[in-house]
Amino acid sequence: MDSVYNILMNLPLLNGVSRQRLMDIAGKIKFHFLKYLEGETIVRAGEECDHLKFILSGAVRATITNPDNRFKVSQTLRNPVAISPEFLYGAQTRYPHDVVALEPTGIMQISKSDYLKLLAMDKVFLINYLNLVSSISQRATTGLIPLTSGNLEERIAYWIVALTQRGGTDIELECKKRDLYSLFGVQRSSFIATLDSMKQRDIIDYGNGWIKVVSRPALIEILNNHIVSEE
Repeated sequence: MDSVYNILMNLPLLNGVSRQRLMDIAGKIKFHFLKYLEGETIVRAGEECDHLKFILSGAVRATITNPDNRFKVSQTLRNPVAISPEFLYGAQTRYPHDVVALEPTGIMQISKSDYLKLLAMDKVFLINYLNLVSSISQRATTGLIPLTSGNLEERIAYWIVALTQRGGTDIELECKKRDLYSLFGVQRSSFIATLDSMKQRDIIDYGNGWIKVVSRPALIEILNNHIVSEE
């Protein structure tokens, strides 16, 4: 049990609360612990997000696919992290992706109603959640400028960062190149030149129909540098 509390205290949304306080809360809030085997589906795209799900052990693969299956973005998430917590509340409360266990994986989940009680019990939890959703909202706002008027590298960076989570690894975008040219509204030569430049700097790798992210933090740095240059 001690190890479980230690893991819980390291979860970003539960971070900053003492072990004793967490034990007190555990007696009032229902924490459900689930186990998934390799290959089992944890979340299906379009499923209602009625629980906050934390990865306590193992790893999952989260995949977003557009309606006609022309674009697919996948990422690996490992503990400790919550699965798309920003979809728990708001106008859109359905998961945007399929989530499958890559190996035996432990999940802890809290119902939406119980998590609301948790937020009311301790302001540290509330601040953690507000910081999370604020960061996501700010990322969307600051990314709109490079998406519409920035250079191609900034637009690629924003597109990938917006569709993945902090802590995501092994990020891969699968799409036909001609569809990507259309998506970004550029010619093939410009697109390939940009990918080559990013590959040479160990930011991405790419091949026929796929782009793999070597460094997500580097993509975020590209966006941050754009914001600084505008100030």
